[in-house]
Amino acid sequence: MNFRNMLGIVLAAVVLFVLIQLIPYGHNHTNPPVSQEVQWDSPQTRDLAVRACYDCHSNQTVWPWYSNVAPVSWLIQHDVEEGRQYLNFSEWDKPQPKADRAADQVQRGEMPKSNYLPLHPSANLTPAEKDMLIQGLRATVGQK
Repeated sequence: MNFRNMLGIVLAAVVLFVLIQLIPYGHNHTNPPVSQEVQWDSPQTRDLAVRACYDCHSNQTVWPWYSNVAPVSWLIQHDVEEGRQYLNFSEWDKPQPKADRAADQVQRGEMPKSNYLPLHPSANLTPAEKDMLIQGLRATVGQK
């Protein structure tokens, strides 16, 4: 492949990257109001949940700068929408049918998601913190 072909490929990639920024999905970063937060068993459980869970499972999502850049913004928006659908600690006045699975998902290492942890080191709990969160979730929201 010659230099001219490589330049064409790079230019096409840059144009495509710029064009996908115009797709509106993934740019709505308004957090709905908190209607009723869960009544935590302890402040410590709440602090751990805020660190490890709240960005996807509450209406208090912190939207980092890269959440505005497609295609990463699409993945983040999808994860937040899906997370709030399954469990939302900010809307405890609404049914939370899967809340009792939270502790087991943390215990199995399914939550927080592995793709979330590299850019959110505070969510990477120590084994002792993970155990405290699991026990706190069981005390707060129950267990399946």
